[in-house]
Amino acid sequence: MSENNNYQNFDDNNQTPNPGKKKKKSGASETLKRFGIGLAGGLLGAALIVGGYAAFNSGSNNTTTNTNTTSNTSGTTQVSNVSVNVNSDITDAVSKVQDAIVSVINYQASTSMDMFGNTQTDSSELTEYSEGSGVIYNIDGDTAYIVTNNHVISGADSLSVLLSDGTSVDAELVGTDEYSDIAVLKVSSEGIDTTAEFGDSDALTVGEPAIAIGSPLGTDYANSVTSGIVSSLNREVQISTENSNVVTSYAIQTDAAINPGNSGGALVNIEGQVIGINSSKITSTSSGESVEGIGFAIPSNDVVKIINQLVENGEVTRPGLGVKMYDLSFFSSQQREQYLSSLPEDVTSGAVIASVVSGSPADEAGLQQYDVITAIDGEEVTSSSDLKSKLYDKSVGDSITVTYYRDGEEQTVTVNLTMTTSDLNTDSGSTTNSN
Repeated sequence: MSENNNYQNFDDNNQTPNPGKKKKKSGASETLKRFGIGLAGGLLGAALIVGGYAAFNSGSNNTTTNTNTTSNTSGTTQVSNVSVNVNSDITDAVSKVQDAIVSVINYQASTSMDMFGNTQTDSSELTEYSEGSGVIYNIDGDTAYIVTNNHVISGADSLSVLLSDGTSVDAELVGTDEYSDIAVLKVSSEGIDTTAEFGDSDALTVGEPAIAIGSPLGTDYANSVTSGIVSSLNREVQISTENSNVVTSYAIQTDAAINPGNSGGALVNIEGQVIGINSSKITSTSSGESVEGIGFAIPSNDVVKIINQLVENGEVTRPGLGVKMYDLSFFSSQQREQYLSSLPEDVTSGAVIASVVSGSPADEAGLQQYDVITAIDGEEVTSSSDLKSKLYDKSVGDSITVTYYRDGEEQTVTVNLTMTTSDLNTDSGSTTNSN
């Protein structure tokens, strides 16, 4: 996918603080407010159902309609007494998981500008910075665990969670991982009796139904449901993190309607299993054309690996190669001639080694500066971020086969991944990440 597309994370306020947002409220008042909003939404939903409905599903659709029409002799229009009972695969799937979907509210210290233009932070007063979604996936005694996106909780001074019944509870951060955009929270399990089940994202089929559940535009629209299909699998998506690192991920693409606030919510299959965590969407092309129906979710199999490490260790441990890299595609013809003159002209993508950390796995395997890595374990490497994505799918202790070009010749070498990224950054004494 083109790097020029404009990807948007789904947190309501994105990265811009809004001091005008409401202050953090007590659980009781917050619950009362949400109950009122939920009741109004329910009345509106009931009115819409009387007016008409549409059922889209891949399986059974049992509909019973009872109509009693009152004769009209006075010339005035009257409403028919219509009762509609609908049961479908989609309603069944939603009923299994909907109570496990929550809203996540990020509170941060309020900021203001003084008369000299300096930013002042008032840590004694927290205001709502952004809102997203989350999924309750496990209850362990008195604790319930929630998965959401890292960008939903980033920078939070305090976190709260709005449960499906409108109850607001304080949340504690267990761990977060910027690279995968996954975070885990924990709350008291009191009053929580529904958890989501993860499905096998490797078993998905393009065209099968997909249901998105979350809080588009924030808690006012909590537990909204939209449906569509799985549009594509393993779609390459590149997004810049808050630390300006470019991350390549391989996501589920869906056309189920998702909007700001859906971040961290569930993408669900027809069995009511979570197959992905909604994370980003394309809003427009590089030429400014608006885009609809192209959203992305982190595959459930990747999510499970991350959340298990976060709960166990508070962080994710990844293997490191011990190199700093540049994208070959960024090299001008002059730079190729200067640094890579022997590289065949038909090699147009890959990762160029800028430097090798002494004593690292790459160093032990004999990789050198200006080597151009084009594949790992036979899978093509198109860029430095693509290399990281493939590398981070491995575990510390694994061995990989690296294909690279040196002096115009394609070569392969086995690299033993004996070190973590943290080990390499510490040993190299550098503040720049070594991969």
